[in-house]
Amino acid sequence: MSKKLKDRLEEIGLLLPPAPKPAGLYRPILIIDNQLYVSGQGPVLENGGLMYGKVGSDLDKEEGKAAARQVGLTMLSTIITHTPEELVIKRVIKVLGMVNATPEFKNHPYVINGFSELFADVFGSENGVGVRSAVGMHLPQNIPVEIEAAFLIEK
Repeated sequence: MSKKLKDRLEEIGLLLPPAPKPAGLYRPILIIDNQLYVSGQGPVLENGGLMYGKVGSDLDKEEGKAAARQVGLTMLSTIITHTPEELVIKRVIKVLGMVNATPEFKNHPYVINGFSELFADVFGSENGVGVRSAVGMHLPQNIPVEIEAAFLIEK
């Protein structure tokens, strides 16, 4: 990952968790032409463990938002771990945010803002915000949030 991104992460004082190992048969990242795709990421903690719980019963919307932010930190760790050092991210293109929520929970976009606000801080309000979906569903291992994303990169 570029020195510029590493410097930016240090500047805003972000501590990244370890990049997770794939939980199945897939690539954590894939670069095609000038795009970087990152597979769905869960909220990995600094000790390598996962956050758990269903938003709307085990977690409230603020805790769900914090989990989405933690997914963002996990994704940054995955990007840094699995991309070439010379890679430069120009902007976020697309984010798919999935919230493990009760059927009654209605604030999925608010939860995914935890991720989006982090990426706006890291890449700037213009380049850190792309198009986005935020949906509710059942997630594996009872993690509260999973997010996948696509980025435009310099080649």
